[in-house]
Order: sequence, then structure tokens, then C-alpha cells
Amino acid sequence: MSLKDRLKAEIAASGPIPVAEYMVRCLHDAADGYYATRPALGGGGDFVTAPLVSQMFGELLGIWCVESWTRLGRPERFRLVEMGPGDGTLMSDLLRAVRLAPEFLAAADLWLVETSGPLKAAQAGKLAGSGAQWADSLDAVPGGAPLVLIANELFDCLPARQYVQTPGGWVERLVGLTPEGELTFGLAPSEHGAAPAEGAMILEVSPAQDALAGAIAARVVADGGAALIVDYGRDKPEFGDTLQALKGHEKVGALDYPGESDLTVHVDFPSLLTAAREAGADATDPVPQGLFLGRLGIQHRAEALVAARPDRSMVIGRQLARLVAPDQMGELFKAVSIHQPGFEAPGFET
Repeated sequence: MSLKDRLKAEIAASGPIPVAEYMVRCLHDAADGYYATRPALGGGGDFVTAPLVSQMFGELLGIWCVESWTRLGRPERFRLVEMGPGDGTLMSDLLRAVRLAPEFLAAADLWLVETSGPLKAAQAGKLAGSGAQWADSLDAVPGGAPLVLIANELFDCLPARQYVQTPGGWVERLVGLTPEGELTFGLAPSEHGAAPAEGAMILEVSPAQDALAGAIAARVVADGGAALIVDYGRDKPEFGDTLQALKGHEKVGALDYPGESDLTVHVDFPSLLTAAREAGADATDPVPQGLFLGRLGIQHRAEALVAARPDRSMVIGRQLARLVAPDQMGELFKAVSIHQPGFEAPGFET
């Protein structure tokens, strides 16, 4: 049975499930989950991330890591961690860039936090000889040393619950079945039984996003260090349904291809940062990706690449625009830093 058929059968037998549970099943089901079995990144896949747009992204994040390590006092040993490393392209570009800082590399203990078997294999191929080690969670990365952590397009994959405003209050949105037995969205039973009005507001909350931010914060408070999170989402509280599915670079219905499409939601940066601060860490306000990469010197890096390869000037120009232009990734994607108290994160200086 396909994952879709199994979900239909389970819902028919046991009742509707929350949107968050549906996301987890679609992405991580051991037999048919998207990341567990068939993650497809890149031009020939389902979606493209910033590292796959241009080498400049990973190189500049490498600069951020080196500068953070320097501001942490250049510890003789630290954990260099990437969470959700994709196919390994970002870390490969990062390590190439930081070869200019051999002391940083000598001090780094490299860890990749990944749960997907296929992606672990891709990462191992790209990072052969790097000394990388893998863990299934941040908790499995050894403590006792400062942390320099990056997470690009990770939080958007974490499950969110959705609630719909009705005349009698907020009611959780569920995935159930139509009378014909097809997957559909509906609402949990409520005491008042009132249906939502047309265009009723939807509220998304992600305890999983908040929990991960809190765990990262607790780690940098305990061991010292800084974490950089880059993702797409909102920088102020907002209502709205942001659940989306991508298949072959096209948006498809979130219920159409369970396990065969990538499911994401927008990151709730205000809630995430509140969780980090409540855990005792300092955290920056969100900075648009275009502005953040500009502060790290992406324009200069692009000019250097064009000088080395004038024949690729048009390609490099398009890559630069994709990363920083307001109507592409420059505004929707945002960067934040969660770090030990008193640390001033590179690229976020006021």
C-alpha cells in the first residue's frame, strides 16, 4: 500500500489526525516518508536551496563561522555543527572557504545532524576525507566544548499545528476523509459546533520549532557558542495557512502526494526567538537574507568570481540576484543568531 492509502485506512479506522501529525508521517514515515526514502534536491528534483543556487552562500556562512569562532576567543576545540545538511553542498563549500583559516579547521570537531538515510549517503560522498561525524539529534552531539552551529532551511520542515477561528473560538484543523474516502481538511469536534465563516483566520503554531530553538539555546548557554539559522518565514506575528507542498519545483496540493512531495510551513521567528531567550540565550532579531549576505560581503565575492571567470558573469549575476533580490530569496528568507549571553554575532551588528 502507498502511504496515501495507508493514511486513508488509518483515518477511516481511528479518526482524523492533526496537521502536524500528517506532516511528520509524510516526511519521516520509515517506509514511504519523503526524507526517509526519496528527498530530491536540485534542478532535477523538487526544490532548490540557497547552497544549490551558488557556492557563495556556503562560502559566506564559512566566513560567519570563522568570525564567530574568533569572537568566542578562538577556543582550541569546538563543535562545528550543521543541522539538516541537505546533500552536503553547503558544508563542502564552507570547508573549502575556511581553508584560509587553518587554525579554525584544526580546532573544529565536525558534526552533521541528519535523520535521512539517503541524505546521509549524499553527504558522506561530498564530504569524504573531512572527518565528519553524524548524529540523529543535537543531543547526540557531544557536549563539553563551544558550539558553532548552522541550520539552513531546517525549521520550515518541522511540523506545525493549525487552528481555525470559528464563532465559538479556535478549533484545531485536522486531516480526515471525504464521504468518498479521499483525504481532506476538516475541524476537530467542538462544543459549540459552529462552522467557520468564509475566509476564517488560520493560526499556525509549531511546538517543534520552539523546542529545537530552546534546545540550541540551552546548549550555547551551557557550553558557549553561537548558532546561525537561515530560513523563510515571518518576522512578526501573523495569521494564515502557510502549509505548502513542492513536487518537481511546482506547488501541488498538500494532500495530493503524501510522501512524494516536500511539505513545509513558514518559520515563526518571533515564537522561535522567544523560546530561545526563555532558555537563557541571547538572540538577534531577524535580518533579511539579502541584507545579511550583503554585510558578509557577497557583492565582493561575486566580483571576485566574475574576475576569475568572465565567461560566467551572467550566470554569477543571476545567482547573486536569486540570493539577495527582494523579489527572490532576499526578503522572504531571514537570518537569526542564537548565542551565549554577551556575544555579538557577525552580520547582526547594530
